[in-house]
Amino acid sequence: MLRTIGLMSGTSLDGVDAAYVETDGETIARLGPSLTLPYDAALRRDLRRLLDLASKPPSADYTGLTGDDPFLLECARRLTERHVEAVAALGLEADIIGFHGQTILHRPARPNWLGHGANQQEQPFTWQIGDPTLLARRTGMTVAYDFRSADVAAGGQGAPLVPVFHAALAAPLPKPVAILNLGGVGNVTWIGADGTLIAFDTGPANGPLDDWARRSLGADYDRDGKLALAGHADGAVLGRLLNHPYLSAPPPKSLDRLDFDRALRDSGAGQLSAADGAATLAAFCACAVAAASRHFPEPPLQWLVAGGGRRNPALMRALAGALPEPVRAVEVAGWDGDALEAQAFGLLAARVAKGLPLTFPTTTGVPMAMTGGRLVGALL
Repeated sequence: MLRTIGLMSGTSLDGVDAAYVETDGETIARLGPSLTLPYDAALRRDLRRLLDLASKPPSADYTGLTGDDPFLLECARRLTERHVEAVAALGLEADIIGFHGQTILHRPARPNWLGHGANQQEQPFTWQIGDPTLLARRTGMTVAYDFRSADVAAGGQGAPLVPVFHAALAAPLPKPVAILNLGGVGNVTWIGADGTLIAFDTGPANGPLDDWARRSLGADYDRDGKLALAGHADGAVLGRLLNHPYLSAPPPKSLDRLDFDRALRDSGAGQLSAADGAATLAAFCACAVAAASRHFPEPPLQWLVAGGGRRNPALMRALAGALPEPVRAVEVAGWDGDALEAQAFGLLAARVAKGLPLTFPTTTGVPMAMTGGRLVGALL
C-alpha cells in the first residue's frame, strides 16, 4: 500500500481540496483526513481571467495565451503555493502526491456540437496549470501530475478521471449505482452489477449558477440555494437550453467549464429576474442529468451526489423532481462528498506509480485501457 495525498482544484475555482488515502491503486485500505483551503478573492479572480484568456480565439490584436505568459506563470506559482499550504495543513507524510492542477482549457477531440473540433482542424489538447516541480521541492514528496494529456493524445476525452476510484469506493454497494459529481461541470459514473463503468460529463452544474450569483448578488455562489428557491424556472429559456445537441450526443463526451456560455447567452436567461434565472439554471442542471441517464444500459438503483452542488437545496430538489430513482448525498454511504475528488487523485497517483491504467474506452472513449501521468521526485 502507498500513502498518498490527493489534491484537486476544480472548475468552481473555489479552492484546493486535499485528502490522505492509503491505497494500492486498486483497493482502498484507508481514507484519512481531508481539508479544503479556499482561494483568496484575487487568485479566484485571476484564475477566472485565465479561463477567459485561454478560451479566447487569436485575432489581429490578440495572439492567444501561451505557456510562458508572465501572468499565467505568476498564477501557476500562486496556485502551487496554495497547494503546498494544503499539504502542510494536512500535516501527514506520504509516499506520493496526486497533483491535478487547475484546468484552464479542455479541448479533446469532439464533434461539432460545441462549435469546435474536427471540421475546424483544431488539435485536441487539455491544459492544466501548476508547477509539480515546485510542489515536490517544497513538500519533499514525489508528485504525480499530468493525468489527462496521454488520454487526449490517444483520442480520448481526458475526462472524467474519477470512475476507477468510484468503482473502488462503491465495491460493497448494490448495483447498478450512479455517482454524480456536481462541480462547475457535472459528471456521472454508472457502475453496473458486473463492474461495467460508463462515465461522462452531464452538462453545466455549479459554474453557471456561481456566475449568476456573482452578477446578481455580488456573491461567490447562491448560499443554501436561497436565490433559486425564491424563483421559478422559465419554461421557454429551459426549453432552449435543453435543445443543445450535447445533451443528446452519446458518450464518451466531456466539457470545458465555458462550453455552454454561448448557449446560455442566446437562451434569453439574461432577461430573467435574479431569482427566476437561478431557478432556471438549477432546473437545467437537473434536466441535463436526467438526459444523461438515457445513456445508461439500465436505470441505477440510486443516485449518490458529491461535490458542492449537493449542498444546494435548490439543485437537490430539482434533481429529485427530474429523476425517478432516489437521489441522496454521498454521505449516506459514509463518504465525504467534499473530499471525493481529492481522494480520487490520491488513488490515481498510486496507479501512475504502479503503471496501472487511468482511463478506459467506456469512461473517456480512449481506444484501449490507457496509462498516463508523470512523476517528479523519487519514491522512497
